[in-house]
Amino acid sequence: MLEALPLVFVLAGAVLYTVLAGADFGAGFWQLSAGRGPHAERIREHAHNSMAPVWEANHVWLIFVLTVFWTAYPRAFGSIASTLALPLFIAALGIIFRGAAYALRAGASSPRESGLIDTIFSLSSILTPFALGAAIGGIATDRVPVGNATGHLISSWLNPTSVFIGVLAVSNAAYLAAVYLAADAARLDDRALEREFRLRALGAGVIAGAIALAGFAVVHGNDYKLFHSLLTGDALGAVVVSIGTGVAALALVYRRRFEAARYAAAVAVAAIIVGWALARWPTILPGLSVDQAAAGHDTLVWVVVAVLGGGAILFPSLGLLFRLQLAGRFRPAETGAAERAGEGLPAHEPRLLVRFAIACLIAGIGLLNVADARWAHTVGILCLFAFIVSAFLAIIPAALGEEAVPARRSNSR
Repeated sequence: MLEALPLVFVLAGAVLYTVLAGADFGAGFWQLSAGRGPHAERIREHAHNSMAPVWEANHVWLIFVLTVFWTAYPRAFGSIASTLALPLFIAALGIIFRGAAYALRAGASSPRESGLIDTIFSLSSILTPFALGAAIGGIATDRVPVGNATGHLISSWLNPTSVFIGVLAVSNAAYLAAVYLAADAARLDDRALEREFRLRALGAGVIAGAIALAGFAVVHGNDYKLFHSLLTGDALGAVVVSIGTGVAALALVYRRRFEAARYAAAVAVAAIIVGWALARWPTILPGLSVDQAAAGHDTLVWVVVAVLGGGAILFPSLGLLFRLQLAGRFRPAETGAAERAGEGLPAHEPRLLVRFAIACLIAGIGLLNVADARWAHTVGILCLFAFIVSAFLAIIPAALGEEAVPARRSNSR
């Protein structure tokens, strides 16, 4: 169990990166296809403003995935990074150019310069998810053998299945972005933008679903083993969940229930990653299982401790950020709605929760390091999970409460 736990963290990070940063990439797609004129500029500005508070935070998950995977499964990481060096390099360049273009946009001195920056941003937003998807396709089709650069530099990621997954990644990103941006426009009560992105969400959802279904034929012809594993066992359940929630998300968008559609669309995309992982479990690379790829016991223990301990700091911060963003707190005109978002939080005794969190942390570290029994490791992991939950509950309500007090005072003046 300990050998597999860091990989569960990696997959969770990959899901979060896909549904959060993926939507940011998709926003770049809609900026590129907006056209010209005042209305097109409004579309670009809406996408830009919706991303502004969270786009850097969303890339935390990519760093998290790389760091944990590198530390906990160094042999597999080295094999993947060396064989798939080219698509990973392309993705890194896309992220760098995208970030630079986003930062430079505010300093554009002319409409032409602003248009060039937006074009670089949008093209990078399409190139990056395609390259990452193609790299995943190389792993899924067993084209990454164990060893340093032992796989083919080109065909490992430029093959029918990899290209299909890359295209699917771009289409899913565009779909998520359209749903999220429609929800943001509805919250702002901007009917014109809501209508624009509702139509885009419906169209992108249908296209993404069609690409996914057509992809089964591609995978069947290119890698029958992967095709069979996706439609059997636990992976089949994830495929069914993805299809069901995808249809539900489209129905919710059609009925203009955008907030519910936001979560349904995220689950539909996340289930694709879960299905891929279940189809390969417990194999990471050909001939290399999770247990064989895992680092030593002490390394795994400290990876788990570091992830859960860091999560106690990270999750409250991200929770507060996204809560303020979804409540519209970053827009001065919506302060009243933001104050109401802080109401109704569960009341907990902070001191008791802090003591309980510290006790769980000590017990978890002790059971994972001192005891050798499997049951003790299981209890230790549960203690660390209890630590992160209790620490989260102790920090978040206090942070939101402190944030709401100055706002109420400023409104009363």
